[in-house]
Amino acid sequence: MSLSVVIPVYNERENVELQHRALTDALAPTGRDYELIFVNDGSRDGSTEKLEALAARDPHVKLVEFRRNFGQTAAMQAGIQHAANDYVVTIDGDLQNDPTDIPMMVAKLEEGFDLVHGWRKHRQDTFVNRKLPSKIANWLIAKITGFPVHDLGCTLKVIRREFAQELQLYGEMHRFIPILAHWQGARCVEVETKHHPRRFGTTKYGISRTTRVILDLMTVKFLIRYAVSPMKLFGNIGLATFAAGVLSGLGAIAMKLVGGVDMTGNPLLLAGVGGTVVGVQFFVLGLLGEMCSRIYFACQDKQTYTIRKLTNFDSPATLPGPSRRAA
Repeated sequence: MSLSVVIPVYNERENVELQHRALTDALAPTGRDYELIFVNDGSRDGSTEKLEALAARDPHVKLVEFRRNFGQTAAMQAGIQHAANDYVVTIDGDLQNDPTDIPMMVAKLEEGFDLVHGWRKHRQDTFVNRKLPSKIANWLIAKITGFPVHDLGCTLKVIRREFAQELQLYGEMHRFIPILAHWQGARCVEVETKHHPRRFGTTKYGISRTTRVILDLMTVKFLIRYAVSPMKLFGNIGLATFAAGVLSGLGAIAMKLVGGVDMTGNPLLLAGVGGTVVGVQFFVLGLLGEMCSRIYFACQDKQTYTIRKLTNFDSPATLPGPSRRAA
């Protein structure tokens, strides 16, 4: 089975040739066909010239150049969509991931998994602004999504191409690839991988990305649980607020009838009106979400399910629907 290695690059001039050499040394002895897809994410430090020189002398190198910096998630998506081989490998361009782990991860994938993602158990980064936020984020993500994982931030992954190309990545969602693939029915496994300290250049990550990761986590949770039927979320909230409003209104009426309490300025009356109005708004929001969900699936010819295998079909490839896959 052949490999497509996706390497996002942003201002990594000193690392480009070293990364190319390390990947070549790790992949050439395997005897597999491979391609190295470098995605130049708007670099301005001379990385472009280095990458173009590599592409000129090595036919294994393919280059995707962005017009400006769009971010690692966009670079990852572009590389995956341009991959032509059976397995897609994603790896950072800063030399901190070790290419010698790739053959081991490919072998693990071929045990019957669809995605193998790395765990930098002995991570070589600073504690306060890299390791500590990462530990907290991984714990929070595992708790909220129910997906057991130690290190979602590790870029080193091996994925079957059909799963990789079904992913829709935006924002900072490249770190949620295992969860999104698992949602699509992929069999995922985490393995320990080596990690090295950064030798050249500066990190593009920091504590400032924490808020964006949290917001993307909320989006992922919504997609996993309610993308197909958003009314289940908004309708339940609407029912709760509407019921609270009705109870508050009945309480205000009872106070008037039994105790003769003046209705003017009664907080229960205000809560009753507010609760019923908000409840109706959530119902309407749920209906709009249902309409948008159906338009989304219909206009893109998407299905609400994925098929792992088709048996005894004369021509599976002609079946409608992009998410149907033949083994």
